[in-house]
Amino acid sequence: MIDALKVWQLGSASEIEGRISGSDSSVIVVDMPPGPGPALHRRPYAETFVVPEGRARFTIEGRDVEASAGSVVVAPPNAAHAFENPGPGRLLQVDIHASDRFITEWLAPEAERPPGAVAAPRERKT
Repeated sequence: MIDALKVWQLGSASEIEGRISGSDSSVIVVDMPPGPGPALHRRPYAETFVVPEGRARFTIEGRDVEASAGSVVVAPPNAAHAFENPGPGRLLQVDIHASDRFITEWLAPEAERPPGAVAAPRERKT
C-alpha cells in the first residue's frame, strides 16, 4: 500500500519511488493529453512502458516506435529515449523503472525541454 502523500505529482504524472515502499522498482503513472512528454534522457537501468489506453510515440536510440493500447515498450539501460502523445485522445501509461529510485540524465538542456513535459521539472540523482 502506498501513502498518497508520498506520491509526487508532476503535471500529468505521478511518481512512486520503490525505496519508499520497500520495492526494487519505481513507477510513474502518466495521464496526459496530446503533446510532448519528457525531453530526451537516459537511465542506467531498463524502463518498461505499459500503455493501457491511448497512443504513444517513443524515440529510443533514434528509432521511432509507435505504441497503442495493450502495447509494452522497453528502453534498455543507458538508451536515449523520449515519448509523446500523438493524440487524438488521452494517453494512460505506466512506466516501470528497474530501480528503487529515479536516476535521470537529461540529454537536452533545460531551456530546450518542452514546457510542461512529464517529469522534466525535477532532476534527481539520489
